[in-house]
Amino acid sequence: MKIRLLICFFAIVPFFKAKSQQAGEVTQRNYPIVDTNVKTFYSDVAIIAELSAGDAFYGQDACYDGHQPSYTDNGDGTITDNVTGLMWEKDMGAKITFEEAFEKAQSSNLGAYTDWRVPTIKELYSLIQFTGQVKGARAIRLFIDTNYFEQPLGDVSNGEREIDAQSWSSTEYVGRTMGGDETVFGVNFVDGRIKGYPKYNPRSKRPNKMYFRLVRGNKYYGKNQFIDNGDGTVSDKATGLMWQKADDGIARNWQEALACAENLELGKHNDWRLPNAKELQSIVDYTRSPQTSRSAAIDPIFETRTIADSKGNKGHYPFFWTSTTHQDGRNPYASAVYIAFGEGRGMMRGVLMDVHGAGCQRSDPKSGNRNSYPQFFGPQGDVRYVYNFVRCVRDCDTD
Repeated sequence: MKIRLLICFFAIVPFFKAKSQQAGEVTQRNYPIVDTNVKTFYSDVAIIAELSAGDAFYGQDACYDGHQPSYTDNGDGTITDNVTGLMWEKDMGAKITFEEAFEKAQSSNLGAYTDWRVPTIKELYSLIQFTGQVKGARAIRLFIDTNYFEQPLGDVSNGEREIDAQSWSSTEYVGRTMGGDETVFGVNFVDGRIKGYPKYNPRSKRPNKMYFRLVRGNKYYGKNQFIDNGDGTVSDKATGLMWQKADDGIARNWQEALACAENLELGKHNDWRLPNAKELQSIVDYTRSPQTSRSAAIDPIFETRTIADSKGNKGHYPFFWTSTTHQDGRNPYASAVYIAFGEGRGMMRGVLMDVHGAGCQRSDPKSGNRNSYPQFFGPQGDVRYVYNFVRCVRDCDTD
């Protein structure tokens, strides 16, 4: 197994110091990316033996170790993340409305602290682990560490599905979904996805109720500090990651995407890789969207090609592969995570629309006949491209 060299100081303080790419400069690593906890190796359809460099499918999530998840139960209803410096509410309690969540944060004195807040989508996503598994609406293993966190399922006795257990963030979508719904991003720790969810029930117009997990500490978490290195690369001083500035405009299946990243030479570096789900989500800019900024949901320091949609309409943005397998469906090893920097589109009643928001995280089959895609899947008709784009990453600290 190829191991990444990382500097990680487990977290008595809510930030990290390390050398930046510019000689002599010291910066705060306020945004360490917690590893996905994936240790299993996969082909496009099955579990496989541990891989070595040069093997087919090398470069996937399990080939690289990052900041491993580490938590402390404080014994007072709070959990400390020893990597991020964030402190979390252990038990979310009942579902509440978006407005009630902020009222709860304002009045809470859990653990004798009074500075609780509703987490941003990047704070909330720091808790996800892709050791989870789901099959349709049925939970098999949750996408959060249940040794530390209480994570209820949907109330099936009340007509809900097990996956109806989404946790909302404080991050409102700057656009609209389903043609006009005010939308808030959330993480579903039962099915392993980020989606935008309507703030109000489209039929009753009453506020929707969801789960909320309060957080405190490290107010810098999720805030990028990008530097254009002038050689086709962009460094993020907050995470310690270096990124490929521009995608190459070529759509690939998952195996091809892994090989592309492993073979990339850029900016005098040859240790590039395909980012895992949490690394790639870290560069989403949730203040931007095609509807509002006429751009992808990413800082304009990056360059992102556009594509034509399934109806030939130009000016849309592709999905980007990650190295992380998403265990879902009849064959739980056959799909991998992608991030939609453009609209999370789906086919509803014959109309292509933004159903989950720019910055959502879903998954696609790892392989398939190029001529058979795009296809549409699930109750929101999620677009499946299968041949997605690549933006490579490496660790700044490996120089």
